[in-house]
Amino acid sequence: MTELYVLQNTRGMTVEILTYGGIIRSISVPDRTGSAANVVLGLKTPEAYRGAHPYFGCITGRYANRIAGGKFTLDGVQYTLATNDGPNALHGGLKGFDKREWSVDRATPTELALSYLSPDGEEGYPGNLDVWVIYTLTDDNALQIDYMATTDRPTIVNLTNHSYFNLKGEGSGTINDHILMLNADRYTPVDENVIPTGELAPVAGTPFDFRQPRVIGGRLRANHPQILRGLGYDHNFVLARPSLDDNSLILAAQVYEPTTGRVMEVHTTEPGIQFYSGNLLNSRVVGASGRIYRQGDGLALETQHFPDSPNQPDFPSTVLRPGTTFRSTTVYRFSTDAS
Repeated sequence: MTELYVLQNTRGMTVEILTYGGIIRSISVPDRTGSAANVVLGLKTPEAYRGAHPYFGCITGRYANRIAGGKFTLDGVQYTLATNDGPNALHGGLKGFDKREWSVDRATPTELALSYLSPDGEEGYPGNLDVWVIYTLTDDNALQIDYMATTDRPTIVNLTNHSYFNLKGEGSGTINDHILMLNADRYTPVDENVIPTGELAPVAGTPFDFRQPRVIGGRLRANHPQILRGLGYDHNFVLARPSLDDNSLILAAQVYEPTTGRVMEVHTTEPGIQFYSGNLLNSRVVGASGRIYRQGDGLALETQHFPDSPNQPDFPSTVLRPGTTFRSTTVYRFSTDAS
């Protein structure tokens, strides 16, 4: 049975989370005048999330993003995964972590700890994987997400949250006027199947250069092969770290919405962040406010290891072995230009 939990801090920020898929159903934060609004896209009722939707607010896994051909080789053994994105495996397969009922290990007014045991062979992945995800709401209007996992056989793990943000407010229209900064001087170009080519390409001189804050819609119609291939932005950005193996908590992105003054910072221990400009929102989903979602009505900033890393030896490894623990932290911090 799906349960809904509400986190609330002393400043009036609230976060609604479902046990189904670990889904963030709403994040209510104030604008520059103190008026609060939900800033994530979602559906009207908890039951609606059991139907088809584009991964609103969920935990994606075992492997967030794409694995080419639904295959990878680990320790000389080839594994075949469930494919659900053309020839590729996407976000864990046909029934990934987003479609599982998570157990509640701990619940307080400001924290929710969820767990799930993914059995050996689920969606083709090896090993029994114990997963924990902890949501913590702080008094400085930050939502921290801590991920942990252990396994009894060598496997691969890549976990993230797939919330779609609109800082003007859910159902308010396009995010094209949002101003985005990405702390990344390289990105991973993709082939015709939206799989990384293996290149870590410089963003300089391209529509992918968000090192200085830029309006998202400014170059969405640029005649660039990667914009055409992704139908907009749907690319992994390589965060600016001392090395690809560095896992300190750093600023990955900042989003600013001028009308409301809302600001969101994303901090993470991950090496990459997927910027998705909501290209496939196609007027077939009615959102929580009763409005239809159209292309570009929300943006996702998914902290992650790189797509298809198990098949890319030069990318940071996503292999998890017995006796070790997968750990990852991402923080979404909200403020306004008034502060």
